[in-house]
Amino acid sequence: MNRQIQEAYIVAATRTPVGKAPRGMFHATRPDDLLAHVLRSVLAQAPSLDPAAIADVVVGCAMPEAEQGLNVARMALLLAGLPNSVPGVTVNRFCASGLEAVAQAANRIRLGEAEVVLAGGVESMSLVPMGGHQPSYNPAVFAGSEHLGIAYGMGLTAEKVAARWQVSREAQDEFALCSHQRALAAQANGEFVAEISPFRIEERTADLLTRLASLKVRDVAQDEGPRADTSLEALAKLKPAFAREGSVTAGNSSQMSDGAAAVLLCSEAALKRYDLTPLARFVSYSVAGVEPSIMGIGPKEAIPRALAQAGLALGDMDWIELNEAFAAQALAVMQEVSLDPAKVNPLGGAIALGHPLGATGAIRTATLLHGLRRRQQRYGMVTMCIGTGMGAAGIFESL
Repeated sequence: MNRQIQEAYIVAATRTPVGKAPRGMFHATRPDDLLAHVLRSVLAQAPSLDPAAIADVVVGCAMPEAEQGLNVARMALLLAGLPNSVPGVTVNRFCASGLEAVAQAANRIRLGEAEVVLAGGVESMSLVPMGGHQPSYNPAVFAGSEHLGIAYGMGLTAEKVAARWQVSREAQDEFALCSHQRALAAQANGEFVAEISPFRIEERTADLLTRLASLKVRDVAQDEGPRADTSLEALAKLKPAFAREGSVTAGNSSQMSDGAAAVLLCSEAALKRYDLTPLARFVSYSVAGVEPSIMGIGPKEAIPRALAQAGLALGDMDWIELNEAFAAQALAVMQEVSLDPAKVNPLGGAIALGHPLGATGAIRTATLLHGLRRRQQRYGMVTMCIGTGMGAAGIFESL
């Protein structure tokens, strides 16, 4: 049966503040609780919607095990109080998982398979480490040089990108400083307020002498990563983190983080039925592969494909959220694709704001959509590199 492609609209998008890992504000907070919180929060922004109308909940997670395993999408939607009739699925495309979830949700609507879908992402790098608790590569990866890049640490791939695209240590540190400065300015100007749903942290401690337990409650509403004390001098003092003679340091790399985000998508019919006002239209999404050893350059392949699908040119983009996995790879991508630095991460990026892996794509989508509306701009893009050699890019139109 032939189906006519219909439009998918984003009605609401929200996120938690992002905490540092492994000892930040969410170090003891379960990721399914973070996810349940944003699911409740995004639905609260569309009070006229019947939750029973939600056809699916699609959630990205890069390390879906332990506290964020057991199909965390379904677990969290039930914890959030959604009806038992609402299903959930967890998807994994590493760092693009959150954006992949939004794209999959949009495509269900575009194909006419669903009218209302929730999408999002979640990651606790405090509770589930990079690679998971028991990573196990196929021995064939190490049998020769053909597949060895699959096993390279992300930092080493960033070093290879820096070398191939001749990105200097000075340029990386300057980019990192700019990320912090932009993020701090955005916080001071309240530019993240609309997209963040404050989270209540409950901390219980026990006094062994009195045998009494105490409860400390605090509400957090601001990202933990941006540092006012960052300077070029301080960044220059940091030693290479991944290669003895390298240029990639902890200061010009993304921060390990904890966080979650959720996006509510609807068809045009659902907009009318529930009297909803869209934030944006989903336009296009593309994923492409590159050599695993230079995985950071992936967006250079995905961006032209997403633009071609949309029938748009790079110059049409008013705002580009390029995930700053590493300053080296971000700068190489900007150089290769000729991205305008003024349009890239105007509120800072993952070096300052953090990178909770599977949540980042949905988090950056929330930042983009609220930012486009606030600045009355039209087109925006979310793009990132992906482990094992991929890149993703999604385009949205603000309404």
